[in-house]
Amino acid sequence: MKYTSTGNKDTRSGFGAGLHELGKTNPNVVALCADLVGSLKMEDFIKENPERFIQTGIAEANMIGLSAGLTIGGKIPFAGTFAAFATGRVYDQIRQSVAYSNKNVKICASHAGLTLGEDGATHQMLEDIGLMKMLPNMTVIVPCDYNQTKAATIAIAEYVGPVYLRFGRPAVPNFTPADQKFVIGKANMLTEGSDVTIIATGHLVWKALEAADVLAEKGISAEVINIHTIKPIDEEAILKSVSKTRCVVTAEEHMLNGGLGDSVAQILSRKLPSPMEMVGVNDVFGESGKPNELMVKYGLDTPNIVEAAQKVIKRK
Repeated sequence: MKYTSTGNKDTRSGFGAGLHELGKTNPNVVALCADLVGSLKMEDFIKENPERFIQTGIAEANMIGLSAGLTIGGKIPFAGTFAAFATGRVYDQIRQSVAYSNKNVKICASHAGLTLGEDGATHQMLEDIGLMKMLPNMTVIVPCDYNQTKAATIAIAEYVGPVYLRFGRPAVPNFTPADQKFVIGKANMLTEGSDVTIIATGHLVWKALEAADVLAEKGISAEVINIHTIKPIDEEAILKSVSKTRCVVTAEEHMLNGGLGDSVAQILSRKLPSPMEMVGVNDVFGESGKPNELMVKYGLDTPNIVEAAQKVIKRK
């Protein structure tokens, strides 16, 4: 199947649209933010539901503690800030007050990865998926475009338990259906193929589709899977695909250690040992620069996925 974009939109706006919809349909949803309302596109929710919003200021640990407490009264808190602050700065509070206590808190993290661009290494969180997926009880979701982020935001309100929802700032191709039903833990098969499996998440899903087109021109049939839920991961979909293609490439805007590739490697090493290549950031911090240029410099672009696919096929 050939995918086409309806235009470029930022995934954080998908979160804002989903939260706005929840404000109309779910009276238990409340929102909290650590002084970044505009950056997380929360204005529409706040405008219509001012009594259901708490501005915590630059006090992320307090925001997580408040969120955990709100769940005791039956509320569904959506706590929003940048990924660097939503994970690293408040890991202790998330571990003790949310994950260990299994509280129904939705941690909504924007501005993740290299595509934060000019803000530089201190804000370009590339370790957050690993930090969150290691916590028992935590669900980790990384949607790929505006439509899927909106659908994921709505879906996690119905799910009972801690969730980490990761999205970003840049405008990226919006290509998934507007009316999609987001199913936590269920991968999306985007294109079927027989020579190599490409498993991608977040902003790299579109790059994986571009790579599949390039590979097709070279006579290589690539199967592309969108793993939007890192935990619980769709083990069945991965094993079914790799049992057919017998090799796999993973692609993510995250550190190789602890990310999607790490999760896929664990599954394959136990159940279906196969040649594997990973596209991601290899144990270095980012730097300030234009998002697209950083993605190229750190090897997170379409040609790198193509190269990885060609390399892994030779190892079969």
